Parts: sequence; C-alpha cells; structure tokens
Amino acid sequence: MYAVFRENTYPIDLNLSEHPNFQEFQHAHADQPGYKGRVIVAIGDGRYLSITLWQTEADMNAAHAPLGPVVERALKSLMATPSKLLGTGRVVMNDLVRDLAPVSPKEIRN
Repeated sequence: MYAVFRENTYPIDLNLSEHPNFQEFQHAHADQPGYKGRVIVAIGDGRYLSITLWQTEADMNAAHAPLGPVVERALKSLMATPSKLLGTGRVVMNDLVRDLAPVSPKEIRN
C-alpha cells in the first residue's frame, strides 16, 4: 500500500466537506483504480492535512492524469494557497480501524 500526504488551505469560513466542488473531487478520487481511502484532518486556520491510501505505487501514480483536470476545475478556485505535497511513500504499518462511525460534516470544522 502507498500513501500521499498533503497540506491544503481553504478559507476559514468554507464548509469544505459539504461544498459541491469538494464532493465532486472526492467522488472522482474514490472512483480511481486502487483507491483505498482517505483521512482529512482540520488542524485550524483553514488548514487541512490529508493522507490518501492506494493499493500500489502504480495506482497512486496513475491517478495523477485523471485527477489533474478535476483539481483544476473543482478545487483550485477554493484553495486559499496552493496545495503542498508533503510526501509519498510505501505504507509500512496500517492499524486503521475499519468499523469507525463516519464523521458528520458538522464535525469537520476549523
């Protein structure tokens, strides 16, 4: 399994999880071959850290081409600053609990 870590910054008053552009991007992301899930954490001041998991490195790399236009169209105009790629790499341990209750959009606030 492989992971991508990013930091993204959006306007503080933006309800990210409920915005149609973000939902469009999330659906496009989830439709990619090898997509295994994503965790996004609001760390304050409009900043979010994300980890996206992929089955293989090839899946991770192949997702760039189809997702690029979606990022340009749906997300770039929402971002307060350009997305920062923090790193990618092979997952060496995965201890995520799969039976966690989903987080409600109201809980995803700065």
